[in-house]
Amino acid sequence: YTLEREAREQRDTTSSLGESLVALLFFIYCMLALPLRSYFLPVVVMSVIPFALVGAVLGHVIMGHDMTMLSYMGLMALVGVVVNDSLVLVDFFNQARSEGESYEEAVRHAGVKRFRAVMLTSLTTFFGLLPMMFATSTQSMFLVPMSISLGFGILFATAITLILVPVMLTIAKDVKVAASSWLRSQASGDVSASQ
Repeated sequence: YTLEREAREQRDTTSSLGESLVALLFFIYCMLALPLRSYFLPVVVMSVIPFALVGAVLGHVIMGHDMTMLSYMGLMALVGVVVNDSLVLVDFFNQARSEGESYEEAVRHAGVKRFRAVMLTSLTTFFGLLPMMFATSTQSMFLVPMSISLGFGILFATAITLILVPVMLTIAKDVKVAASSWLRSQASGDVSASQ
């Protein structure tokens, strides 16, 4: 058993995890696109994922732990968990829109009325993982990096979600308005050119 062989195995595992992450992101996108009936809203929901990953890495720095293979496994689990908070906000936004609220009111109400639900679920998850983060027994030491990834990733992502999702929804409206006006100007330009 050589050091070179161990390094090669670690590279192979990391590469495999990267491929799995891409497949996971695609699968999550597809699973969100169907019920949301939109190509863009899943992007809004998933926009929090990079921030969750940053939170997990910062958690390792704060706790003084190196990233291990189980940390990366925790990151994979984190990707699936952090979209829940965003999904709660986007779902409430869609419900408010279907009830006739204006776009801006629906965005505002989603952030205000779902704030408590988002915070409570995330904080209970974080505090539930806290004992595992500080575990000192030899049987549970290998789970510490995974719990750090999950706990700090969720905590950081929650703070970002409550700001990012309403902003992304507002930007989405602006982009849609700009795109439709550009398409109208192109269509009117084509009609006038043909006459």
